Amino acid sequence: MTMNTPRMSPAYLNAQYNNRLRVVNAPAILQGWQSRSQLAREQLSHHSGVTYGLHPREVLDVFPAATNGALAPVLVFIHGGYWRALSKDDHSFIAPALVSAGACVVVPSYPLCPQASIEDIALSLTQALAWVYRNIERYGADPTRITVVGHSAGGHLAAMLVNTLWPTVGVDLPPQLVSGAVAISGLYDLAPIMRTTYLQQDLQLTTAQVARLSPANLPPSALNGAQLSCVVGGQESEEFVRQNTLMQSAWGTQHVPVCEAYEGLNHFTVLDALTTPTHRLHQLVLSHLMHAQ
Repeated sequence: MTMNTPRMSPAYLNAQYNNRLRVVNAPAILQGWQSRSQLAREQLSHHSGVTYGLHPREVLDVFPAATNGALAPVLVFIHGGYWRALSKDDHSFIAPALVSAGACVVVPSYPLCPQASIEDIALSLTQALAWVYRNIERYGADPTRITVVGHSAGGHLAAMLVNTLWPTVGVDLPPQLVSGAVAISGLYDLAPIMRTTYLQQDLQLTTAQVARLSPANLPPSALNGAQLSCVVGGQESEEFVRQNTLMQSAWGTQHVPVCEAYEGLNHFTVLDALTTPTHRLHQLVLSHLMHAQ
């Protein structure tokens, strides 16, 4: 599919990527995230607003695992919002089921476009992960067992983080700081995003940035044995389904062994699968956590 076909026109792309218009009850779902997140913070022991950088949004929440003394595996959840909206406070609801399963859950916020660029955001999150590696043991968790899970724009960032040359971020950081990642409804080819006019007005992507920041364009040379799983809701747009399968084609089944679509779920309800212990997505994330080493 070339960028000159009608299927890649700005009108087509706006319809494909505007999930708040595609999902009729999106406002109610997002409001539900907020109320469920507030309840999670009330019910779970946690450390809120821990600073990992200098920007006011470079803060994170830590939800320690209920452990029996052994260091817990770490799950870092990267929220979505097209790099320009939402925060950690909207996503605390993902923590209870994962904490109950034995994970220490970390949920960072990060600077947003247009005040920051997507590249700035990616670099900010490398600092968040560096903070986790250097500090998470004091919260009863294992810095050598870090799994990243990201949703939507967070799926893009998860793919970038699992493929990061960590010793270039800090000389004290190991080559395989991230043991593995699960990207949910991620964005791996930014070329159509640059042509999606309602997003581009905030993102201000350039051709050079698209080439540099599209995970599908980057060789998986920094994975060091880590694997990326890519999943998407079965009710999502053709473009999101295409983005999901793209990573397995780009990086190969050795690095992206799982590429799945979940029937009956849209761009927002797919996160319900993450928090449902009987769902395949929840179990997939737990398998990453158990094999993190």
